[in-house]
Amino acid sequence: MSILHNSRELSVSDAVRRGVAGLVADAEGGADLVVTRHHRPVAAVVGMDRLAELDRAESDLRDLALVLARAATDSGHRTSLDDVLGAFGHTRQSLAELEDTD
Repeated sequence: MSILHNSRELSVSDAVRRGVAGLVADAEGGADLVVTRHHRPVAAVVGMDRLAELDRAESDLRDLALVLARAATDSGHRTSLDDVLGAFGHTRQSLAELEDTD
C-alpha cells in the first residue's frame, strides 16, 4: 500500500523541465509527484491538503501505537493520586493551599 495517492513518477530532469509552477499546479490539482534520480525516489511534491492528511494520519498512528503498547504491557496495577502526590511531598490539601500564580 502506498502512502501517496494518484502518484506519478518523474525524473529530476523532467521536474526541471516542468518547472516549479508546473509541479505546484499538479500538486494543487491533487496529484502526488514522486521525483526520482536514477530510478530511485528522492523527493515528493504534494498539495497542502494532502500534507495535512498525512500529518493527521501520522498523529493517529502514533496514538494507536501508544494504545497498543499500553495494552500489551498493562499489568493491571494502578497507582493512586494520593500515592503520587505523597512521592512528591504533597497531599491533596497542600495542593489546594498553593497560590495560583496565573
